[in-house]
Amino acid sequence: MSRYIRRAAALCAVLLIALLVNATRVQIFESSRYDDNPGNRRQMIARYAQARGDIVVDDRPVTGSRDTGGLFRYERTYRDGPLYAPVTGFASQVYGTTLLEDTQDALLAGTDPLLTPVPLWNDVVRSRNPGGNVVTTLNGAAQRAAYQRLAGRTGAVAAIEPSTGRILALVSAPSYDPGQLSGARESVTGAWERLNGDTARPMLNRAIRQTYPPGSTFKVVTAAAALDAGAVLDLDAPTTSPDPYRLPGSSTRLTNEVEGCANASVRYAFEWSCNTVFAKLGAEVGLKTMADTAARFGFNDRKLRIPFAVAPSTFDRKLDKSQLALSSIGQFDTRATPLQMAMIAAAVADGGSVKAPYLVERTTTRDGETVSTTAPRELHRAMSAATAEQLREMMRDVVEEGTGKNAVIPGATVGGKTGTAQHGVANTGRPYAWFISWAQPDDALEPAVAVAVVVENAAGRRTEISGGGDAAPIAKAVMEAVLKSRHHKGG
Repeated sequence: MSRYIRRAAALCAVLLIALLVNATRVQIFESSRYDDNPGNRRQMIARYAQARGDIVVDDRPVTGSRDTGGLFRYERTYRDGPLYAPVTGFASQVYGTTLLEDTQDALLAGTDPLLTPVPLWNDVVRSRNPGGNVVTTLNGAAQRAAYQRLAGRTGAVAAIEPSTGRILALVSAPSYDPGQLSGARESVTGAWERLNGDTARPMLNRAIRQTYPPGSTFKVVTAAAALDAGAVLDLDAPTTSPDPYRLPGSSTRLTNEVEGCANASVRYAFEWSCNTVFAKLGAEVGLKTMADTAARFGFNDRKLRIPFAVAPSTFDRKLDKSQLALSSIGQFDTRATPLQMAMIAAAVADGGSVKAPYLVERTTTRDGETVSTTAPRELHRAMSAATAEQLREMMRDVVEEGTGKNAVIPGATVGGKTGTAQHGVANTGRPYAWFISWAQPDDALEPAVAVAVVVENAAGRRTEISGGGDAAPIAKAVMEAVLKSRHHKGG
């Protein structure tokens, strides 16, 4: 009898081992396959069973979570949703996540391993930590100033701290309320269809995902290339620049909107935006030098993240002489995002260094314990320090004496460059109004902010649209907001 008992016990042991092996296989090696099965709703239920962490601006959350009591219990809420939509993006139970809600999803949802005090503990107990918080670099006053000044227009604003790359404002207009896409109600589907069908494209993030011809603001890059290459030795010396200027290899004649551009000095041409001088200068500097300089400022970079992806700004490396001349004044195929143009202004302000722009200052646990921080880093050196100083001089001249007088701020030194970019078939579209600038308080050792503004649908007659008239006042409001908040903080 004992022999049969031993056999039965051995069989039971084998079956128990087989059961444990299979359970291990299912729970560890096959778990992802079952978790990712579309028919498995447990992950979705677990994902929304707890409140999501928050995105923070100026030490205040601009997001929240609402308990619905339903199967997917918590849904996302937004404070001043349209104001911060180009930064937060949306977190939708139907349409997924975008922007910071997407790139920081694991931390916000509580699944990031960095939130776990003991490695692999959550995998063992099949639980998750409370969602962490994402502390942004945004200056709330600057963000609001940009949003309010753009109200009723189509365009974008990007503002950067030159010495670090911290993004202080990122605004796109028109905007939308990401809260309309939260939850799983029928209204969410309707809002999605309405927003995507809107011809104004409110969900397009124009600050980082839309590229525009930068027009005369690109002359900063052309001037940097010419100065660094030694093609210009004296900013005040006359140039051999005819007005009109016949584009090389063509019969097209380029003209100016202002007088006095024939043989004008580079300083005068920059201050009053003479197309002929800079088109000829770009053609003389040559394609390789122009393209290399543009790349050092950040053009043609397809890997830029802030932490979400930024559309690459482009400067073509295959151009004939006439195309190069037009590209050197920000026309033809040259395209740039507002963020890229803010990076150009910041590089001038920071002595020629292009800092990597970033939007996340740090991440924390729900209790405020730091999980990660972002350190400033240099992407490129766009130009020599001497060239940057000469460009700062010329940009100051633009604001103090030239086309950018609308950006003057008492108590601060401001440098800027205006631009009016033609576009459309045969340039028949309403011009885009551009302004890029930087501001340095009189009591500070370095500039505090660099800004780029583009307005697509500037008011007034076509011939009256200008960067100085339409975009510069917006940039001024943003710079003033940064300077005032800096003063209040005692920095």
